[in-house]
Amino acid sequence: MASIEEKVEKLVKPIIEKIGYELYDVEYAKEGKNYFLRIFIDNEKGIDLNDCEKVNDRITDILDEENYIKEQYFLEVSSPGIERVLRKDKHLKQNIGEQINIKLFKKDENGKKEYLGKLKEFDDFKIVIEQDENEIQIERKNISQIKTVYNW
Repeated sequence: MASIEEKVEKLVKPIIEKIGYELYDVEYAKEGKNYFLRIFIDNEKGIDLNDCEKVNDRITDILDEENYIKEQYFLEVSSPGIERVLRKDKHLKQNIGEQINIKLFKKDENGKKEYLGKLKEFDDFKIVIEQDENEIQIERKNISQIKTVYNW
């Protein structure tokens, strides 16, 4: 059975693309007592508040009609930001050769809980980064988050 995120993505992606945006990601999360459905959009020119409002207006009614989410939730439409979370293989593929930050659920055998390096490759089981001319392999099952790194 498809997750709420997958159902919502399939539902809203054509609507978002029709009005000129890319659906970057969908996240459904519980934070404290509240549930949040986050829709991340992008386009070549960047995203501003008006873009988010336009997408929000187009998808709110159809989300209510389909009623995939039984709990009360907050809908948030936003840009993925400069430092983007990489949750999907397509995100990783787009960032081969770029600096990324990997956070682990718990410290690994080296006593580290975080890695910074250049994304070299990945597969279903591991992520390979280059750090100080060394290759480091990290099992995907141990990764809590991967983000791009913007050098300010």
